[in-house]
Amino acid sequence: MSCSRMETRLLGYIDGRLKEKEQREMEKHLAACPACTVRVNEFRSVSSLLDELPQIEPSAAFDIRVRARIAAEPVKQDWWSWLGAAPRVLVAASILLLATVWVGHRPADNTNMARSGGDETQVLQDQDLPVLENYDVLANFEPLTELPQPVSADEPTEQDM
Repeated sequence: MSCSRMETRLLGYIDGRLKEKEQREMEKHLAACPACTVRVNEFRSVSSLLDELPQIEPSAAFDIRVRARIAAEPVKQDWWSWLGAAPRVLVAASILLLATVWVGHRPADNTNMARSGGDETQVLQDQDLPVLENYDVLANFEPLTELPQPVSADEPTEQDM
């Protein structure tokens, strides 16, 4: 048994609350480890000192006074308390939230629309809609109006003259 494992079971060993197998493991470790033996002896001496102290009996009204003080304390409710009263509401809200997120993040399934008898050209137009919106923005883009007009092949240029 390692010293760190022994530390976790030390008080149980001193009080005699360990199982027989664990008790034997502790004794075997203590026979081989002087540091843990010193630690056990220290705890036993503290325990014997505490046993020598007289036990103090509370007054007869102590229990009544403590219960009265506890009852007089205001009940603190946090904002989660409404969930405990209605678990069905919590489950329904969770399902609704999950369904909303699922439907919102699902990609549009255009292939099913074409197969279900929808017009295939309409599906393609819907797919090209962002491109057309960008074309409208560029067609009405004011800095493009300042560019010189394109020269046709029939018109003579300044270099030809």
